[in-house]
Amino acid sequence: MEPTIGIVVCGFTGNRQFVTNPYIQAIRYSKGLPVILPLVRSDRILDQYAGLCDGFLFCGGGDITPLLFGEEPRDGNGKTSITVDLFQIRLMKKILQTGKPVLAICRGMQILSVACGGSIWQDMKMIPGNVLNHMQQSASRSDISHRIRTERDSLLRRYIGSVLYVNSFHHQSVNAPGKNMLVSARAQDGTIEAIELSGHPFALGVQWHPECMYRTSPEMRSLFHEFIAHSLITQPK
Repeated sequence: MEPTIGIVVCGFTGNRQFVTNPYIQAIRYSKGLPVILPLVRSDRILDQYAGLCDGFLFCGGGDITPLLFGEEPRDGNGKTSITVDLFQIRLMKKILQTGKPVLAICRGMQILSVACGGSIWQDMKMIPGNVLNHMQQSASRSDISHRIRTERDSLLRRYIGSVLYVNSFHHQSVNAPGKNMLVSARAQDGTIEAIELSGHPFALGVQWHPECMYRTSPEMRSLFHEFIAHSLITQPK
């Protein structure tokens, strides 16, 4: 039976909660059963979410409220929704306690880090040194933007290799990784591009958007297939 993958809602547009289609397609093409998990304000239902699915996908979205990682807002911080932030962070913490697989993309990677006590750069212009432009302006979101290198002995290197070209659509990034978080990839400017939770079977965050490159990149397909394979293991026997 296909593993049930909970796709955590990205946020709101007006009065509508949304998940963009490439996330759903990537899960479906990888032989997972996509189920969208809407925002709720109920610990009981969050517990049910955590028990309902075999794996969880946290998607991209808006900026995170700085107070939630111990900072006041600075110039460059974008629009936030503390309601969405708290929902996703609370759900992430519950899921990590179960040991079930988590794939966290872009904002999702930052949620993963913050849920474990980490911090993020509110805007990458705050990072010292010569930082690349990580917000590409290409005609297609599947186009590549820059190169990353995975860390030796990381799970990510096992899945996608040592060097990879990725797309890039973010102005924030992980600053201090959360507790037990390992940096598993960096861009050429030193920006953290992927993290993974030490001791967890599969809790991986990537800063780029593999769902948009699913059709064009064997490495992105491999990443999703590994996620689905780990989710299959967690299914009740």
